[in-house]
Amino acid sequence: MPQKRRAKLYKIPQDVIIEKLKTLGFLEGKHEVLQDIEGFEYPIKIVVVVEKDSLTIVTNYPYKKVLKNERLL
Repeated sequence: MPQKRRAKLYKIPQDVIIEKLKTLGFLEGKHEVLQDIEGFEYPIKIVVVVEKDSLTIVTNYPYKKVLKNERLL
């Protein structure tokens, strides 16, 4: 599978994303997942769509939006 633009831009290894998704069970529909991945300052947001037996990764990128109070912790 070729690496997509955002994953390549933020140097997110495709195999790491796939391994994280294998541990989660998804029902059909669109899902947004936040995962802490070693080596990244921010959690990675992964958007996937599940249809029948296929899982499509729509996008993945560092999720930098945090509440102001969370930064103080």
